[in-house]
Amino acid sequence: MSLQVEQRLSDSPYIETVMQGHSLAAGSTIRPAETHWHMVFVREAGKFHPLVVGPWRGAGVAEWQGGGEILWVQFKLGVFMPHLPFDHLLDNELRLPEGAGPTFRLKSDSWELPTAENVETFVARLIHNEILVHDPLVGTVLADEPHDFAPRTVRHRFQRATGLSPKQIQQVARAQQAAALLQQGVSILDTIYEAGYYDQSHLTRALRQWVGYTPAQILQTPPEPQIQTIDER
Repeated sequence: MSLQVEQRLSDSPYIETVMQGHSLAAGSTIRPAETHWHMVFVREAGKFHPLVVGPWRGAGVAEWQGGGEILWVQFKLGVFMPHLPFDHLLDNELRLPEGAGPTFRLKSDSWELPTAENVETFVARLIHNEILVHDPLVGTVLADEPHDFAPRTVRHRFQRATGLSPKQIQQVARAQQAAALLQQGVSILDTIYEAGYYDQSHLTRALRQWVGYTPAQILQTPPEPQIQTIDER
């Protein structure tokens, strides 16, 4: 395995997960669709590369170079940067300007690169400076809880805060659920029923689009786990 990754949960209300990894050699892997956006900090060959990586609406290929240290900060749905609209981030990554030493520029300010140990403090400062904001309506809509907003308002705020529609997020989540069932050895027919697909062709199209594998591929050669999860909250 050319990429070793550890993932931990966070007690921050704005962070979904924190991952740190080390690339032993150059490599690539199938990257599933991703509804969350990330800040990514890469250190390689004495250089620092700060990135903002947007949601990915379909599966693709992720590549990396050898000898790098990588920190991923995955944000909760509804957390966003108003000065970086998702129009520029969907299916894309934005390289942030680098400063002197291990610093980078974000909204005209200079910031030190965070570490896995202080990333919660880093994010809290972004919130305090209103570089990051959170729209609670996103969680309300995804949880199917009642609210008093008009559909047009919901669509506008949801799109602004996530770059996606509720339906797109639900489609990706259902495909992820189906892939997890197949990886656990659940049959294709039972997966169709449990995940709510119409038939096998419906399941196959969804998994190919959002996971990058067909049901048969997942059953025959389930992807090896590359991420070790550590609960350090």
